[in-house]
Parts: sequence; structure tokens; C-alpha cells
Amino acid sequence: MSDGKKVAILQSNYIPWKGYFDIIASVDEFILYDEMQYTVRDWRNRNKIKTPQGLKWLTIPVNSKGYQGSGLKISEAEIQDNSWARSHWQTIMSFYAKTPHFKEYKDIFADLYEECAGERLISKVNYRFITAICGILGIKTKITYDRDYGIIDGKTERLADLVAKAGGDEYLSGPAAKDYIVPEVFSNMGIKLSWMDYSGYPEYPQLFPPFEHGVTVLDLIFNCGSDAPKYMKEVLARG
Repeated sequence: MSDGKKVAILQSNYIPWKGYFDIIASVDEFILYDEMQYTVRDWRNRNKIKTPQGLKWLTIPVNSKGYQGSGLKISEAEIQDNSWARSHWQTIMSFYAKTPHFKEYKDIFADLYEECAGERLISKVNYRFITAICGILGIKTKITYDRDYGIIDGKTERLADLVAKAGGDEYLSGPAAKDYIVPEVFSNMGIKLSWMDYSGYPEYPQLFPPFEHGVTVLDLIFNCGSDAPKYMKEVLARG
């Protein structure tokens, strides 16, 4: 990391892939961007696991019907049915029970799913999983919400303003944002803009070939245990 303060801002995701945790590990403060509009068929409420039959989606049912285009925020999106937690955990157990490190982490995630079963908001479920997994991976980055600082209008302006309010002098963005970010907004505020690179991840021992990078980080944890960070870019960058 630089001598200054580096900040990243992303919407909360459900049990995200390893790249999500790499961007968290790469910064000093990670801001959850959950005052933004909720989008269906996205990563906010679902992710993928490996199975012998291929990839399988685990999806938390969210009551978003009638809200699309009307401004439902991620932070306001409500879970329809709390039976999802038991169903997801049973599915995970059925496909990951034979991984080398499942028993080591079984109780942690069993408790997490039990605790989240009564949670009403998807944003809070995501926060619970993200912070717990950061603990497992040894990531100590400060995690906050965009609402902790207040948000302004303008796509790029809003991001730059959040970085400034957090005391940051560098913004690390995901590559997809290149489609809309205006770099001059950051440079005019004296904030360095840098981009996360998700290419070049090493493969790890994974059940059910062929290998797939784009699955929940639980796959990496259950397969590699305490060696999981060795297969993440931020750890590799530290050497």
C-alpha cells in the first residue's frame, strides 16, 4: 500500500468471490456502496458454487417486485423468506463436506447461516458474511457504509466525494467502472485513481473439474484452509 490512504467502494455482495476480498485487502478502508439502487439477477443476493453437475447458483429471495426503476436501495431490500439460510447451508454441506478443510470451518459457517436466518435486510446479511470471511482470511481493512459519510449526486462525483470524506488520497476501482468513471473528477480533487486487476490468479486444488475462478470464496476456503491467501493476488503482491 502507499503511504497515503487508499479507499475502495463496492456494493455488498453475497458470499463474494476471492477477487472481492482481494480488493478489500488492497485498501485501507472499504466502503459498502449500499445506498445505491438494488438490481435483480446481480451479485447482491446470489453467488455460485461448484457441483459435480457444474456451477450452481445460491440465491437469497429478495422482495424487489415492483421496485425496479423506482429507487429501491440495496440497504432497503428485504428478504422474502428466511428458509433460504437452512437451504443454502444444506446445499453447501452436500457439495463441500468432502473438501480437505470443511470440518475446520463448518461450525463458523453453520453459526453464520443460523444467525442470518432471522435477518430481514440483504445488506446486513452480506455485511455479516463479508466481515466474517475477512477474519478468516486475515484481512484487517476498515469496513464502513456509504451512509456513514452521506452521498452526493453524480456517478463519479459521488465516489470521489466519499473517498475525500474518508480521508483518502487514492481510489482503487474495479475494472468494470471504466465504462462510466470520469478520471478528471478524481484528479481535480487531488485523488489518485487506480484500477484493480483480476487477471492472473493461480489455480488451487478444487473439486469437480474443470477449474473455475468465478465462484464464492467459500470454495477456496474449504479447499485450501489457512493456505487460501496464497492463492489471492494481494498476498502474492506482498511477496
